[in-house]
Amino acid sequence: MLTSIHPKLPMRDKQLTKDFYVNHLGFHVFGSADFPDYLMVEKEGIQIHFFLFRELDPKENYGQVYIRTNDIDAVYRDFLDRGTAIHPNGHLEDKPWRQREFSILDPDNNLLTFGEPL
Repeated sequence: MLTSIHPKLPMRDKQLTKDFYVNHLGFHVFGSADFPDYLMVEKEGIQIHFFLFRELDPKENYGQVYIRTNDIDAVYRDFLDRGTAIHPNGHLEDKPWRQREFSILDPDNNLLTFGEPL
């Protein structure tokens, strides 16, 4: 009966978050209403929602999302072509748990991990 999940992550600055997800990751803004304290982005059926949290200390933010893909190499190349910084400890590699993964951090230190089964 469950059909989808849309994680909600904290953001300190809506414009900065929107710019990162649209210009660096290829998402587009989802929805017709523009709420000052809320943002929704979508790419290929994946939605991520954000709520304004101005007092967020990025060093204390442990927001994480795991996004599955069926072409991890293409996603990785696309992000590199867009100039997206890959997490220093999260470059594309095959993991012992039989996933091929890489990770990035958004401007608020939310960790996005992309993975494909081996």
